[in-house]
Amino acid sequence: MLPQNRWFIEYFGSTEAHMHGIKEYLLSKQTQFQRVDLVETFGYGCCLFLDGKIQSSEKDEFIYHEALVHPPLLLIPKPRKVMIIGGAEGATLREVLKHKTIEKAVMVDIDEELVNFCKKFLPEWAKSSFDDPRSEVIYTDARKYLEETEESFDSIIIDLTEPMAGSPAVKLYTKEFYQIVYQHLTPQGTISLQAGTTRPGDTTLLMMIAKTIETSFPIVRIYEVIIPSFDLPWGMILGSKANDPKNLFCQEIDRLLKEREIQDLLYYDGETHQAIFSLPKFLREAQKKPSRLIEDAHPLTIN
Repeated sequence: MLPQNRWFIEYFGSTEAHMHGIKEYLLSKQTQFQRVDLVETFGYGCCLFLDGKIQSSEKDEFIYHEALVHPPLLLIPKPRKVMIIGGAEGATLREVLKHKTIEKAVMVDIDEELVNFCKKFLPEWAKSSFDDPRSEVIYTDARKYLEETEESFDSIIIDLTEPMAGSPAVKLYTKEFYQIVYQHLTPQGTISLQAGTTRPGDTTLLMMIAKTIETSFPIVRIYEVIIPSFDLPWGMILGSKANDPKNLFCQEIDRLLKEREIQDLLYYDGETHQAIFSLPKFLREAQKKPSRLIEDAHPLTIN
């Protein structure tokens, strides 16, 4: 058994935790905005933790990033301009750039130091996406950027941590923020984001975020993804101005991926699309119940 100091323990509240056996600590540092740990584990290879919470791992990051990017982009006939909020590893940018119609991908991340750590220690995750001439990386607060820019985007993909107390992400989960996002989308525009676990009895965060997005978007769909390194089933949300992802069927998804010459996916295809948008009954029932809205004056934070 590994000695006590060779485990990274990720706590899920006060009564539950996931222990990762450590081969090597690559980095442990506090940036201006968050605690960063890059850890080589036995089970999942290199893992990125922010403020003690796993964000992605070498072995299964493709599940998270393919699920976050491709469903919202396939709803748009010819996506040309995409904004990514967060996404320090560069893997979300990598997936966006697989769509051959993309002319510009703007990644806005508040933590330049974190992005530089990822470039140094996780180069295979971004591959060459940071150097792609279609990419533009801006280091600032994403809400401030949207409030000041006149640009519109076909899709805004929100790749953030959960709204932990003290995190700058807190103000990027409110009703007012989603209204700003909506205003910067083209008529068929979409958003996607991760929104917490779908574990039975623990879906309050997910449902609050979904109800809050519904105040701006006419079509809001929760979808469920299994990411082994997260140790819990996970919820994502897609908001759309015009097109419903549940109206895209297997053959149509596969045809669109082929048309866009996206051939190297390991997780997402037509069959997977149908599976992740087919929610179990307890989640469908939870969606029918009222949830409080997340507002600037009453933000949501988690420990």
